[in-house]
Amino acid sequence: MDFDEIQNAWNNDKPKNVVVPHNLEKIQSANTPLDKIKKNLKTEFYYQILSIVFIGTVPLIANLPPKWTFFYYLLFSLFVAVCVYYLLKLYFFYKRLNNTTLTTKDSLYETYFDIRLNMELYKTFGFALTPFLVLYLLGLYYYAFSKIPGFFDHEFSNGQLVAFFLIVVFGVLFMGISLEWWVHKFYGKFASEIRKVIDELKEE
Repeated sequence: MDFDEIQNAWNNDKPKNVVVPHNLEKIQSANTPLDKIKKNLKTEFYYQILSIVFIGTVPLIANLPPKWTFFYYLLFSLFVAVCVYYLLKLYFFYKRLNNTTLTTKDSLYETYFDIRLNMELYKTFGFALTPFLVLYLLGLYYYAFSKIPGFFDHEFSNGQLVAFFLIVVFGVLFMGISLEWWVHKFYGKFASEIRKVIDELKEE
């Protein structure tokens, strides 16, 4: 093997993702917003579990009749199944973030897009829970009016139908707006900080 072949072999063996110290400092500056995302995700995970437990105790707190309790827990079991599916996905996302080391541009890109993907997953999770929120509100509304004497002997009035319609519309709108605000406040603004670091690296 002559000198040129040795030189070519040396060049081919060089790492393709070398980061100069200045860029490395910029890349690692993304650790701060990443740590905030991890902290928020961990805190919220615990609150989500506590919320599920609390929702499960509502029939006991409200002292619902057995017939209502049966239908409540039937709906609640579907609610829990949806929550478990999405919370497991978010848990595995959190584990990936914990194992992330921001030392290269590639790792920064991968982490950023993983965060963006799971922000959308979080929104999907929220929208998947929206029908349950609406049904719970309608159930509470119906239960409150069922205590009125003779309620079951009468058909729904136009006013009651309008009220049901408004509960559904505003329930969905409220959930959508709340989700956008929540995701931006606890995840979106920190993802934007990471994106800013990526853009600065592109300019160099």
